[in-house]
Amino acid sequence: MSLPPETLLEMQRRMLRIRYFDERASKMVKRGHIPGTVHTSIGQEAQVVGACMALGEHDYMSGNHRSHGHPIGKGSPLGPLMAELVGKSDGVCGGKGGSLHLADFKVGSLGESGIIGSSIPIATGAALSSKVLDNGKVALAFFGDGGANQGGLYESMNISGVWKLPVVFLCENNQYALSTPAHTVTSGVIADRAAGFGMPGVRVEDGQDVEAVHAAVSEAVDRARRGDGPSLVEVITYRYNEHSEGLRLGVDYRNKEEKEAWLKRDPIVLFRARLVERGLATEEEMDALEAEVRQEVDDAVTFTDESPYPQPDRAFADLYTEPFGPTHAEHGPAPHIGSTRHGVKDTDRDGAASNGAVDTTTAGAAR
Repeated sequence: MSLPPETLLEMQRRMLRIRYFDERASKMVKRGHIPGTVHTSIGQEAQVVGACMALGEHDYMSGNHRSHGHPIGKGSPLGPLMAELVGKSDGVCGGKGGSLHLADFKVGSLGESGIIGSSIPIATGAALSSKVLDNGKVALAFFGDGGANQGGLYESMNISGVWKLPVVFLCENNQYALSTPAHTVTSGVIADRAAGFGMPGVRVEDGQDVEAVHAAVSEAVDRARRGDGPSLVEVITYRYNEHSEGLRLGVDYRNKEEKEAWLKRDPIVLFRARLVERGLATEEEMDALEAEVRQEVDDAVTFTDESPYPQPDRAFADLYTEPFGPTHAEHGPAPHIGSTRHGVKDTDRDGAASNGAVDTTTAGAAR
């Protein structure tokens, strides 16, 4: 599939945004400007951007703990993302999510999580809603090779296969789950597992090639949008930094030769050379693009510095929603329900056990 020049240049722009944003975030967390830690996508930009740009503007995406790259790849502005990392009120989640729980619903980014594989069922649920509403939207779930061994993935693949949900499961196989080599804990080829659920599985061997990733994910997205059901895409890639910034394991689990070989496959350097070779941009234009994106990151930091911290009276805002059904106030107190398991009978309203049964209510526990 031949992509228009403006799309190819936008791919390079988004990869640069991820790289420069994550480089700045890495420095900021080490200086104590960002609380906690951050997990960067440096080295993995091609598979993030290639996959995200295969989606439509209104499609859904859920990420993983490498949570900055995914929304950037989907089109999120940098300022609110950086403000969220620092915990400022102008962050995409009002400063309440931080690095590990980013979500930007404006671009269809449903959120990330530090719990391995936990965002996969979220994307599957979004795909179910799309099917029920018949709105034509597709959902994509990012997860790592470590997440490929979580049961939630296979539960999601099973039900999405049964119901032919419009979802794409994308494994970012960077070959290490934190410091554990994938081949020591993962049997066979991850993409081959798709056959057990009646869906296509494809492996992109060169995940540093943004066009190759885009082509594979585009085919899966088109299949989902046609109503033909889910697909599994495995992308072989590599992260250049540690699992998380500041992580000190005391042992170098990756050898020098391996790292040097992958550094020669830097997706941004490779794609820049390809764009110049095709005559789509000059070296000077590429330099200008890089300078422009660096300024975007500088502006994001300025935006963050000028954003206030959240006010204490907003601590519980946006955490609840109005109930969809009738409230207790309209129909009186809810009936008390006690346990009937193992011979424990229903308890009365004030917590006293009926018929001499053991009192298992909160009130009884308090006494």
